[in-house]
Amino acid sequence: MTVLAPAPDTEPVHAKRSSRAIGVDRSFRGLTLSAGLLVLAILALIAYSTVAHAWPAFRHSGLGYLTGHTWDPNVNEYGAFDFIYGTLFSAFLGVAIAVPLSMGIALFITELAPKRVRTFVTYLIDLLAAIPSVVYGWWAFIVLTSPAANVYQHIADTLGSLPVLNRFLGGPVLGSSFMTAGIILAVMVTPIITVLARESLLTVSQEDKNAALAMGATRWETLRVAVFPRVRSGLVGAVMLGLGRAMGETIAVALVIGGVHQTTTHVFFAGDTMAARIVHEFAEATDLWRAALIGLGVVLFAITIIVNMAARSIVARTERYGTA
Repeated sequence: MTVLAPAPDTEPVHAKRSSRAIGVDRSFRGLTLSAGLLVLAILALIAYSTVAHAWPAFRHSGLGYLTGHTWDPNVNEYGAFDFIYGTLFSAFLGVAIAVPLSMGIALFITELAPKRVRTFVTYLIDLLAAIPSVVYGWWAFIVLTSPAANVYQHIADTLGSLPVLNRFLGGPVLGSSFMTAGIILAVMVTPIITVLARESLLTVSQEDKNAALAMGATRWETLRVAVFPRVRSGLVGAVMLGLGRAMGETIAVALVIGGVHQTTTHVFFAGDTMAARIVHEFAEATDLWRAALIGLGVVLFAITIIVNMAARSIVARTERYGTA
């Protein structure tokens, strides 16, 4: 009897590997697509649930919910404009203080600091980012508000009577105010902006900087010509992310902003934000009152989405400008 040898496998080894890689690639693509769709589904469910619970307040107040200035649960009148304004005003104050400080620290870490100092400062920034917001809030409430009021009074007495500045720095001053909220927000978002800005600056190779220096550029000219154009989008993204973080802060702002709903340009006056108002009233709220507070969350959610979309648009434009 003659035993036939099995037919040799004529399929090339590289073909097997290629088909296996294609299968793994498809599986990975499906997994990542599912993860992305899951995030969108969660956001859609959050939006639907909050809007459904807030709808009675929206229906009751109509457009006046966004434009009204009176918030009085005793008569079921809910106007959220002062809280929307306070959220944006305090967040922009915080970012305006934090951005120069954050960029300076990031540039110091990446361009000037010796290795030991750079390691220590980086560790310190990471530690500040890990501190809970309630700790910042209590520190500001107990330690900062009283000395801040004295400083505010001195500024108001010195600059508050000047034209234009009197619309922002005039008195009377309060320790719990928009400015104090802006300062504590700046302290909280500075680590975030600094870390992201540092990571963006580190993407520029040292060879590019050396080339600019070799052509006779000063250190500032090197940053302006060889560094900033390449990391512009990353820096813009860091600032916008810090702005979104500042707008959503709750406990720390609630402790130091004063809890007065008013629309004013005076930074030393007390104010209120959407998140702080929710914290102050949600425990005792019922029915329409609770729906109105949930509506504040819906508005804050919508503003956050708008800020993120604006950030993506700005980053895309800066990338196109930088590569033009």
